[in-house]
Amino acid sequence: MKTRKFNDEVLYPAEQPVVLDRAFVEELKRQADLNPRRRIRICAHEDPGEPIHEMLIVHARMTYVRPHKHLTRIESFHVVEGEADMVMFDEQGEIARVIRMGPFGSGQPFYYRLAGPVYHTLLIYTPHLVFKEVTNGPFNRADTAFPAWAPEDGQAGEAARYLAQLEARVKARRGSTWMK
Repeated sequence: MKTRKFNDEVLYPAEQPVVLDRAFVEELKRQADLNPRRRIRICAHEDPGEPIHEMLIVHARMTYVRPHKHLTRIESFHVVEGEADMVMFDEQGEIARVIRMGPFGSGQPFYYRLAGPVYHTLLIYTPHLVFKEVTNGPFNRADTAFPAWAPEDGQAGEAARYLAQLEARVKARRGSTWMK
């Protein structure tokens, strides 16, 4: 698959049709490991202005996905490889729901669609999480809200502490019926 680089974390197709295989995904995982924020994506759409955004995304273990909510967008998420918790929060940062995600054959949920503005993040438990995400475009950073109770991107130490604390909070509640 030929690509064009938007930045170290975002690639766009340089040819049609967009066809991905295991070797390409393995290369994405290698590149994610080399990126400072430990993530990368290949967009199947050709530019940020398109009305539908389809992406295959790779996050390495301990990738910090700052809790956020989409004010005007719908997000669907399909796990291809790896395991993670999708954690949803109330407005104050208290855990509202946790969904343990895995690939289709794992017996765990492998897909969700989030249609409302709910704060959410990922806790990744495997060396890599590979997932397909679809959302409506065009991309506008102002359509995403970030809470004051979570560290900003770029605050590596605070983000690592936040992830460790969040993982401990999730593990303390694991097994509760509210998490199903």
